[in-house]
Amino acid sequence: MLEAGTKAPDFTLLDQNGESVSLSDYMGKKVVLYFYSRDNTPGCTRQACAFASTYDGFRRQNTVVIGISKDSVASHQKFAQKYQLPFVLLSDPQLTAIEAYGVWQEKKLYGKTSMGVVRSTYIINEQGIIEKVMPRVKPDTNAEEILAWLNR
Repeated sequence: MLEAGTKAPDFTLLDQNGESVSLSDYMGKKVVLYFYSRDNTPGCTRQACAFASTYDGFRRQNTVVIGISKDSVASHQKFAQKYQLPFVLLSDPQLTAIEAYGVWQEKKLYGKTSMGVVRSTYIINEQGIIEKVMPRVKPDTNAEEILAWLNR
């Protein structure tokens, strides 16, 4: 995983509407970049809904929320519509950003080892520098922890 104080790798991916979005589009704003494994899974849904319910707090902090998984644009679109998610979801099937941010890792589940996205969050400042790294976050508390950190 990347460390705080390093330049955040730029990327260009498609959002839930099929539009190209680059991290550099958000220079001048803080960015909460959160990586999750799959749309419509219990933990990922709880995490997305927690970001949605606290979204006004992020907007007041001039902070953009971006979720990234390897799901398709169509999957993201259905997920965003189903849960009325007010933030950007980016599709990364080629693992471009996922690997650049070091969240594609070996995972163990029920004794079986496989590669997958480790739920992680990065807070990136207005100049594109990583301010905070949050590895292996809990889906239910991640959004509130970030808001508390931003409001410190």
